[in-house]
Amino acid sequence: MSGTTDRTTGSTMSGTADGTPDGAASRTAYGPATGVGSMPGGDARETARAVTGTFDAFPHLAELPARGPGSDMIGRTTGMLSEVYARVEPSGWRVSDRPGRDTKRAWSWLGEDLDALEEFTQGYEGTLKIQAAGPWTLAAALELRNGESALSDPGACRDLIGSLVEGLTGHLAEVRRRVPGAVPVLQLDEPSLTDVLRGHIRSASGYRTYRAVDRQVVEDALRDVLAVSGENAVVHSCATDVPFALLRRAGAAGVSFDFSLLTERDDDTIGEAVEAGTKLFAGIAPATDSPLSDPAGSVMGVRTLWRRLGLTPGTLAESVVLTPSCGLAGASPAYARAALAHCVRAARSLADNPE
Repeated sequence: MSGTTDRTTGSTMSGTADGTPDGAASRTAYGPATGVGSMPGGDARETARAVTGTFDAFPHLAELPARGPGSDMIGRTTGMLSEVYARVEPSGWRVSDRPGRDTKRAWSWLGEDLDALEEFTQGYEGTLKIQAAGPWTLAAALELRNGESALSDPGACRDLIGSLVEGLTGHLAEVRRRVPGAVPVLQLDEPSLTDVLRGHIRSASGYRTYRAVDRQVVEDALRDVLAVSGENAVVHSCATDVPFALLRRAGAAGVSFDFSLLTERDDDTIGEAVEAGTKLFAGIAPATDSPLSDPAGSVMGVRTLWRRLGLTPGTLAESVVLTPSCGLAGASPAYARAALAHCVRAARSLADNPE
């Protein structure tokens, strides 16, 4: 796609025929805080109300895995694929010949979530984040007809990536149609990416692992999928050792991660990413029920990182988006709402006192 929003001013540039703004060289000015993706419970309207009410500048389309298969990360994404279908087996999601009950359920849950989002974003203008499983996490989780992971077959991976590109293109168009003032930000969830790169994904038998995928192949596939959102895409992983440099080369405008898992050995790649304009989506609130410190205390580590990297404090708020550390599906509803609100307050603290 060819366009986005001016990264400095946040103003929307002239659009293309499909509603995509022009100016691909610019990147979007994101809101200061947002969610990661999943939320507890099964009420789409109540969840959409909570998310849009908390994040007035950067809401997200929530996932509600508690509803069952088809509303989970992998199931939802299989429902977005073009001409590839899947069904639930005891071992997980498996490719099928036609759209059966499980695929239709995934379509239904996604439609319900979009209906709720549309209801609570009437007149909204600004960034709106949507999520889908990234190509490598999807390939690691989706089984072929023989029960082995799609990761075991390079040809199947290529087909899956092409289907994901086409499906996400249609999904983004649907989001733009429903929320005309929104600038969609695509987040690819890649919790399995590090294991794919290291050859740690286990086979169906569990007695061996699949061969590590070549880093250039991984990067190229991510680039193809990220391009669906122009220069407006983010990659999320709450695993350790997030490959910041690879994601930056693949075209990710932002990287979303669990801030508590960073170590000083990540400093060089983080500093390079920030200097290149990559947005850091720093997960500062635990994903399950835990005591939340005061907002200023929650961002102390972010300020310390900035000082350690020798970066200008004035650039901190514009370079960082605050989020929970991961999806909140395992949290209580009350804690999930508190965690989202905590991220908003912490972002305000960061903007008011960057040093």
